[in-house]
Amino acid sequence: MSTSSGTVHNSNVACCNIPPVKSDYQPKGIYKSYAGFKKAYVTGPEKPGKLALVSVYDIFGFKPQTQQGADILAEDLKAQVVMPDFFEGDEPWPVDNFPPTTDEDKKKFQAWFGGFANPANHVPKLINVAKTLKEEGAEFVVAYGYCWGGKVSIVAGTQEGTPFDAVSIIHPAMLSVDDAEKLNVPLGMFISNDESKEEFEKIVNVISKKSFADKNDSRIFDSFHGFAAARADLDDPDNKAKYVDLYCTLIKFVKKASGAS
Repeated sequence: MSTSSGTVHNSNVACCNIPPVKSDYQPKGIYKSYAGFKKAYVTGPEKPGKLALVSVYDIFGFKPQTQQGADILAEDLKAQVVMPDFFEGDEPWPVDNFPPTTDEDKKKFQAWFGGFANPANHVPKLINVAKTLKEEGAEFVVAYGYCWGGKVSIVAGTQEGTPFDAVSIIHPAMLSVDDAEKLNVPLGMFISNDESKEEFEKIVNVISKKSFADKNDSRIFDSFHGFAAARADLDDPDNKAKYVDLYCTLIKFVKKASGAS
């Protein structure tokens, strides 16, 4: 199911047993203040167990598709999953205006991405969530992020003394081998057809030489950017199958990285 090369896998068969994926999904978790955030979506056990995950949503904020993914992970891994509202104080980018098409909207997007949504602004907040989870008893904490959230997640894994024990990036924005070279923890890298295959290969090469190489996982999904998060169309059979496949793959990565399998 996984590869250390750039081979595209086109599997429409679910590779693990997870709850049926629904297009009209109602999230199972709760919202509460957490680790400095006024609002976070929390699903799974009431208290963190040995394993906990932090989800960094994409630029569209809280969406049922992304929350369904968190619920899937929480149920299969028996782990608490926390999805903080990184965009509190500002509006997430509208799904129906991506990609921006007019010059005005393109300028707004660049200004937003370079200002409030600059990933560097959010890395310290993400790290604080992991520290809080560990203070509450979690022993192994994984960050996983989509698009913009993928960049925030991998950079958190490059920090000296990072509290994260593994990170995963899913159809990530701003994919860069420079991040991989600084990475201190195992990486699960799952890109779509819309990300750079060249950069993917460079990263695979770099992380294959790390001390944690046997815990990494990487794969190219034959789908579009956003297929596993807010832009997922779960009424579409192919998208739905890739969505299920992604979460099965992510579950396997977390189990391998944490030593649970």
